[in-house]
Amino acid sequence: MGETIKVDAKGMACPGPISVLTRAYRKAKNGDIIEIEATDPGFKPDVQAWVKRTGNELLELTEENGVIRARIKVTAKRA
Repeated sequence: MGETIKVDAKGMACPGPISVLTRAYRKAKNGDIIEIEATDPGFKPDVQAWVKRTGNELLELTEENGVIRARIKVTAKRA
């Protein structure tokens, strides 16, 4: 099991949340879980598109009280 990387992107506007997600992904290893929270409503479709484009696995995508939480399993890192 990999480690969990927590990313706080609350208060950032597009493209901020995806930018910090990409930076976290670059440091991650296969098997790591990236947990990111954002408040930008555009983050929900953006993160779904990012996961599809990068080939990683979206484990969870929820929204509660204006905070969007995504849990992404890193599966597409190449050695």
